[in-house]
Amino acid sequence: MRAFRGAIFDVDGVLVDSPHERAWRDTLRELMETHWADIRPETTYSPDQFTTQVYQEVIAGKPRTSGARAALDYFHVPVAETGVEAYAERKQRMVLELIEAGDFTAYPDALRLVLAVRDAGIRLAAASSSKNAGLMLGRVPLDSFAHDEGLDYDFLRPDLSLQEIFDVDISGRDLAHGKPDPEIFVTAASELGLPPRECFVVEDAVAGVEAARACGMAALGVARADDVELLSAVAADLVVTTLDDVDLDRLLEGRLTSGSRA
Repeated sequence: MRAFRGAIFDVDGVLVDSPHERAWRDTLRELMETHWADIRPETTYSPDQFTTQVYQEVIAGKPRTSGARAALDYFHVPVAETGVEAYAERKQRMVLELIEAGDFTAYPDALRLVLAVRDAGIRLAAASSSKNAGLMLGRVPLDSFAHDEGLDYDFLRPDLSLQEIFDVDISGRDLAHGKPDPEIFVTAASELGLPPRECFVVEDAVAGVEAARACGMAALGVARADDVELLSAVAADLVVTTLDDVDLDRLLEGRLTSGSRA
């Protein structure tokens, strides 16, 4: 049995309820109603077909351009590479506007797990493909959250942000390969000074679970979008609908099992 010495967290959908899904969906709808209206009959696209399940299975966890290409391929939108870039760039502008407007929230269960894991002496890394992850993490106040939850840890200090709790943050790093390639997680483990087998990954996307498994890391899937079966199908070691269900005692022994802390 391996003991976990490192925990690697995805950001969008794991730590924060980000506006990325909305931005991908709304941007494509705008393009299909304006610039791409003439090619829309050639596609399989309709607004109601761009579901959360499609987002989770096709786009989530991938770098921006890869996500744009995957969405357009899924809906059989016949545009050249310039169209992929246009979609990705317009989505980025929209998501930045939403983040600046504060249109996102942190998941309380994720913050509780981060604090508990940090208190246990496990090193922490944030590893999201999104270049917007740091902007959101820096706006989540951990000190006030812990106070409101009645949690007391000796490492807490005034104005401590979620971003600052991580030993390593490689979110948005320009890497050669995006998820489901494991490069992002291997890089995070390396910068934590740990071998992959001593780390576990917390992910909400199929591509992220596949990336973790590809480098021998344990994968903890959090199914926030009614996608337990989807994450289980790609061999996540444990799938929960809330991170409060992770058994902390077993986690510290190197095992991912459920056991509600409620």
